[in-house]
Amino acid sequence: MNMAMIKKMQNDMMKAQAEIEASTFIGKAANGDISVEINGKKEVTKVSIAPALVDPEDVSFLEDLVMIAINDATKQADDKTEATMGKFTGGMKLPGF
Repeated sequence: MNMAMIKKMQNDMMKAQAEIEASTFIGKAANGDISVEINGKKEVTKVSIAPALVDPEDVSFLEDLVMIAINDATKQADDKTEATMGKFTGGMKLPGF
C-alpha cells in the first residue's frame, strides 16, 4: 500500500465518520409513543413522550421506556458506525469508531 492509497483511505474514513456524525437515529418504545432522537455523536437531540403515557403515580415506568428508546437509538448509531467503518477497518475494533 503506497502513501497515496493510505492518504485516500484516511480521507475516505474521515468523510465516512463525518457522515455518521451528521446522521440522525430515532429510538422508539411503547409502540412509538416515546421516541428519542440522537445524532451520530450519540448526543440526545430530541425526546417525545405521548401525554397519555404520563402517569404521576408510575414515573419509573416512564423512565424505563425512555431508557429503552435511548438504547434503541444508540444501538442504531453503533450498527451504522460498525457497518460503515468496518469497510476500512476490516472488522477490527478501533478506538473512536
